[in-house]
Amino acid sequence: QVQLVESGGGLVQAGGSLRLSCAASGLTFSRYAMGWFRQAPGKEREFVTVISWSGDSTYYADSVKGRFTVSRANAKNTVYLQMNSLKPEDTAVYYCAATKLMSRPVRGGQYDYWGQGTQVTVSS
Repeated sequence: QVQLVESGGGLVQAGGSLRLSCAASGLTFSRYAMGWFRQAPGKEREFVTVISWSGDSTYYADSVKGRFTVSRANAKNTVYLQMNSLKPEDTAVYYCAATKLMSRPVRGGQYDYWGQGTQVTVSS
């Protein structure tokens, strides 16, 4: 049974930082690209970033480029999302997801497995 478990969310002031983690089990982690998505209240889920299976390729949404950094530790079956210079508009539930697609998967439907999400709230 595949499980993706996010952690690290919380309440932070604008300009602050948070580091999210996503621990995977039940799959061969190093064979999956890992993505992060987010969904704010009343809004559609949106793509944030994706990292290749090896970690040598990343891609970011324009809204987070230069502020967020995705990384992974295949030996720990974990992917991370370092979020700096947070803004109130970053407030959302953040989800990690796994896919075998290698060509910049940015749509939710391209992912096979999802975590339950972790809440990030940025106060102004």
